[in-house]
Amino acid sequence: MSDSPADPDQTPQPAGAEETVTPAEVRVRRSPRYFRFMIAGAVVFAIVALILTYAFPENPTYDRGSVFGFLLAIGVAVGVTVGAVVALLVDRSTSRRARTVQADRIDVRIPETSEPPARQEGSQPEPGTSTTPSDTQS
Repeated sequence: MSDSPADPDQTPQPAGAEETVTPAEVRVRRSPRYFRFMIAGAVVFAIVALILTYAFPENPTYDRGSVFGFLLAIGVAVGVTVGAVVALLVDRSTSRRARTVQADRIDVRIPETSEPPARQEGSQPEPGTSTTPSDTQS
């Protein structure tokens, strides 16, 4: 496979289709994946909660499971927030390195026909349409 764009003359077009090519300038930049940053923050703070649970001596009032659950709930919420803020900062810093490139916008318009496409025998009707006895009798 080649990375060059397909020749529009070789692309099959429906009969009567109109193709319009418009040159345009577009900005290209890299963007972070926010969900991955938020998951990473939640995991990091969950590990911090585990470390904090066993870093201090056990409290006679609460067992370690309760302490870990409480710290985990707070840590995951804080971790997701910190991850989202870090993703926003990375997004802002990468937007400065955006570059402008030339691109072609191709619009293909297919004229609508007055008749709906014929339904094959034995096929199901389209959702939202009703079949009345007049449709089945010929």
